[in-house]
Amino acid sequence: MQNDIKKSIYSWALYDWANSAYATTVMAGFFPIFFKSYYSVGTDVTVSTAQLGIANSVSSFVVVLLAPLLGAIADAGSLKKRFLFLFAFLGILMSASLALVEQGNWELAAFVYALGNVGFMGSNIFYDGLLPSVSDDKNVDFVSGLGFSLGYLGGGILFAFNVFMVQEPDFFGFVDKAEAIKASFISVAVWWALFSLPLLLFVEEKKEHKKEKFSLVLAGYLRLKKTFERVTSLKGLFLFLVAYWFYIDGVDTIIRMAVDYGMALGFDSSSLIMALLIVQFVGFPATLIVAKLAEIWDTKKVIYLSLLIYIVIIVFASMMEKVSEFYILAVMISLVQGGIQALSRSYYSKMIPQKYSAEFFGFYDLLGKFAVILGPLLIAGVALFSHNSRLSIASVATLFVIGGVLLFFVDEKEISKEVREALD
Repeated sequence: MQNDIKKSIYSWALYDWANSAYATTVMAGFFPIFFKSYYSVGTDVTVSTAQLGIANSVSSFVVVLLAPLLGAIADAGSLKKRFLFLFAFLGILMSASLALVEQGNWELAAFVYALGNVGFMGSNIFYDGLLPSVSDDKNVDFVSGLGFSLGYLGGGILFAFNVFMVQEPDFFGFVDKAEAIKASFISVAVWWALFSLPLLLFVEEKKEHKKEKFSLVLAGYLRLKKTFERVTSLKGLFLFLVAYWFYIDGVDTIIRMAVDYGMALGFDSSSLIMALLIVQFVGFPATLIVAKLAEIWDTKKVIYLSLLIYIVIIVFASMMEKVSEFYILAVMISLVQGGIQALSRSYYSKMIPQKYSAEFFGFYDLLGKFAVILGPLLIAGVALFSHNSRLSIASVATLFVIGGVLLFFVDEKEISKEVREALD
């Protein structure tokens, strides 16, 4: 029995290992570079930045629109795995399909990429929904953390191999770097599919009473409406969520647009890829250190420290001239990227009662998905109107400033008391 439990836990966590390859190699790594130099070749760098920003925003908006529906379906336990693999299949297929898009066809490349993002983000909704099926109150933190850590390692390992492929295309029998990058998109699809199999085979869902599908959809939207009314009535909690929405938008925007910005400055793509590897492998221990610092010091203060570092990152990025400075930027990002995400979640958990955790975290996750819309659009708009890539990246600082100012008025102890009085 104990072995079966361990098998289900590690099988579940391996899905993070599987699909993080898409997040690293495709979303953060090669696609932004390839989009600018291959799919959108000959286009002004600020225009291609806008094109990529819009593709990211549209895909995120689609998932936001679908989230209530997906959440309702996920409540029917026996459908979680089925829909996880439906969306995973979409992401896997689109990742491989990027290899078929011809040079200069940026419209098709953006469309395929957006669909791949929908598959990636949509599958994660059901992946998160399966967590209660493989954990209990005693080990849920460990199990959730295991998935996070394996995602860092799995995505980093394949990305490192893909970087080697692109830097040494002759060694692998490729004609040039472009062919190696296309092959890396296919390798992501294979990796994602292969390491998803343990979840398919060894994770058993907790069975729940099935309802008629239409009533599930309706119940999902009604539940979202009820939760929204409840959260907005709790002014302190709602204030934190608005603050979180602003600053996490800045975090996600930097994750998705940093490489594109480096390309706009004329930095060599190989150097940008190496910088991403720094983020991937330095980020894992840095996240643990930041979490430990929060235990010793204070969660809110460490979040503030992270926001301050992000503002310094933005200012530094807007003045960069050398590739070596991009490496420094990568180290700075890796120090806070994972930590601010982890601490925001734990800080929020201190404010909400245990018996309402699923409901309130559902709303929290929805905001997280919504947060990938504003930032890329902000960059796209500033880039189009100013024709200045430095000004477009500098505009992201406003998201951290607004989030930080709102966070100043948040008192987790008072909010926790307010929530208990309102709900108990």
